[in-house]
Amino acid sequence: MKETLTYPSPIFGPVHSRRLGLSLGINLQPGDGKLCTFDCIYCECGFNADKRPRSRRPTRLEVSTSLRAKLEEMRTNGALPDVLTFAGNGEPTCHPDFPAIIADTLALRDEFAPLAKVSVLSNSTQIHREEIRSALLLVDNNILKLDTVDESFIRLVDRPVSSHYDVQRIISNMELFKGQLIVQTMFMRGMTSSGPVDNTSDHYVLPWLEALRRIRPREVMVYTIDRATPAPHLEKAPREELDRIRSLVEGLGIPCIASY
Repeated sequence: MKETLTYPSPIFGPVHSRRLGLSLGINLQPGDGKLCTFDCIYCECGFNADKRPRSRRPTRLEVSTSLRAKLEEMRTNGALPDVLTFAGNGEPTCHPDFPAIIADTLALRDEFAPLAKVSVLSNSTQIHREEIRSALLLVDNNILKLDTVDESFIRLVDRPVSSHYDVQRIISNMELFKGQLIVQTMFMRGMTSSGPVDNTSDHYVLPWLEALRRIRPREVMVYTIDRATPAPHLEKAPREELDRIRSLVEGLGIPCIASY
């Protein structure tokens, strides 16, 4: 397994994001392991089974206290973040206090860094819950993953923990946001023990475009592998393929950015 990483909890960074700028990370999972409803073969945090945490999730109070302290420090140093990003060692919307933490974060953002955006990077597995959708509608960048609409590819690459995962249900729930979301999609190539993986071909891209036509997100982010992956033999999608896919998305009248 290639070397992967886990992030401190509850606050890490700031780090420079390819897509978001100077990003202060908020990790709602334990700092010593990974808790996620996906077990992606490309996850920079590693496989779930190899990164089982021993500590607990941070509490709502711990998150707000740590975030306040970090924002005070950054304001003193004259380097406020462009964005506060919920990411880290697993799916942030699984935290039992996620809606309340979003409310706390927005209040702290308004107090210390009113120009900063609040972003959530989610794998979309909890958006069937009304309270999660309501919380996500409050943030500036509600970024939801949809790597493909092919169930077999999802089982091979994203590897949902639940046997009840249904990508068509995910798409239907994305439609409930009525455009107030950003769809994020990982494109890649390579080999796995079960065979080749490549979601850059029209076999995968054209049905995905039809899903975007239904969802009508305000933006799409297409990207590729940038860090170590726990599965060997995975490769970046070529720049020309990402550019081609971006053009197809823009052809639907949806803004799209590509990160290489």
